[in-house]
Amino acid sequence: MKYPPLASDSQPPPKRFFDVFRYSRRALELVWSTSKRLALIFALLTLVAGILPAAVAWIGQLIVDGVVTAIGQHQQTGSADRTFVLLFVAAEAGIVALIAGAQRGISTCQALLRALMGQRINTLILEKALTLKLAHFEDSEFYDKLTRARREASTRPLSLVTRTFGLVQNGISLLSYGVLLVQFSPWTVLILIAGGIPEFLAEAKFSGDKFRLFRWRSPETRMQMYLETVLAREDYAKEVKLFRLGPKLLQRYRQIFEKLFAEDRKLTLRRDSWGFLLGLIGTAAFYGAYAWIAVAAINGMISLGQMTMYLMLFKQGQSAVSASLSAISGMYEDNLYLSNLYEYLEQDVPQQPGLNQVGPHPGDGVRFEQVSFSYPDAEEAALLEVDLHLQPGESLAVVGENGAGKTTLIKLLTRLYQPDSGRILLDGLDLQKWDADALRNRIGVIFQDFGRYQFLVGENIGAGDVSHF
Repeated sequence: MKYPPLASDSQPPPKRFFDVFRYSRRALELVWSTSKRLALIFALLTLVAGILPAAVAWIGQLIVDGVVTAIGQHQQTGSADRTFVLLFVAAEAGIVALIAGAQRGISTCQALLRALMGQRINTLILEKALTLKLAHFEDSEFYDKLTRARREASTRPLSLVTRTFGLVQNGISLLSYGVLLVQFSPWTVLILIAGGIPEFLAEAKFSGDKFRLFRWRSPETRMQMYLETVLAREDYAKEVKLFRLGPKLLQRYRQIFEKLFAEDRKLTLRRDSWGFLLGLIGTAAFYGAYAWIAVAAINGMISLGQMTMYLMLFKQGQSAVSASLSAISGMYEDNLYLSNLYEYLEQDVPQQPGLNQVGPHPGDGVRFEQVSFSYPDAEEAALLEVDLHLQPGESLAVVGENGAGKTTLIKLLTRLYQPDSGRILLDGLDLQKWDADALRNRIGVIFQDFGRYQFLVGENIGAGDVSHF
């Protein structure tokens, strides 16, 4: 599947497979800073869940061999000691209960961390939004960054940490399985690991394809979200009904969905088809080892209990290898999506250095001196060498056609934009040297597209002066 080139960003997505794992440490730090207690419990339960499965297989061997011995005793003497077998059964039941408790505890930790992490990351995204300039919100490429960060990145850090802990858990299990399997033959360990690699390579490849598809189509996704807003918000309802826009906009919404779904379907079918075919290699490896172990038991090389243990170890080991490689593939995908979050959070925002609360010439009013301003990629300047002096007590009406620069003039005066050249003075002091709060306390603005907040009436009025909100 081929994709158009990505728009230039401050941090392009990682190109090499292992480059993306640079975000894993940051995700772990984020979870740790969100809740140290939950993170520690999560880690402890992961260790418990990783160690105990091998103990179940080992005790299973003792049970089977104990039963075989007891049967022999009964056949020879007419009686047999059942005590040890029953003790082993009780021990296995206790360990299985501990594993179930650990898994339940892991699920609980994940649920609690999911809620805390979602809130924490959404807060980080919103706090960053408060520091951005108006120009960032009016830049379509940057707005795509914001959309990508909000859509996926709030859930990805916990997913990454969960997969990391799952990888540790499965790694511990594999180590314990390997210690027991190597007693039969070191080749079983190699077969166990090699059987899962082909499916893993396919998953990693298609994870990258999925991310590139997600990143490429951000504009269409943003349009979908906007159309949902227009069709379902009361402040658009009057015009949508009056101008009969509903069916047209709904048709456009469906067309976007059909286009995105067709791309998703194509990728999903390719991913699952290759995953199934390459997964058959792992299945063949398992049954090859199954036959080898069974023949060894028939030839008397191992006991029936050992055969049971080795088969259980190999089957559980195969699941652990598959889960480990799937976790690595998933971590790769999560890291790709986390690149969106940190790309957004690390967006450079030049700080306004102004600290002054008053100007050197109170009562001088507002002065524009040779002020020019152009929008990014615009062919013509919105304002060109504007000179203006507005003294206290004066009223001034600025009249002009749409696009003549009237609103741009006000946005420059309120320091929502900065002039490309020239300067704007208030009471004899350049706007860039004013403290932002002190400056905006001096200015009241009602834009044509003013906001109507879903708050109480008094709070809507107070929105013009936050101290009276």
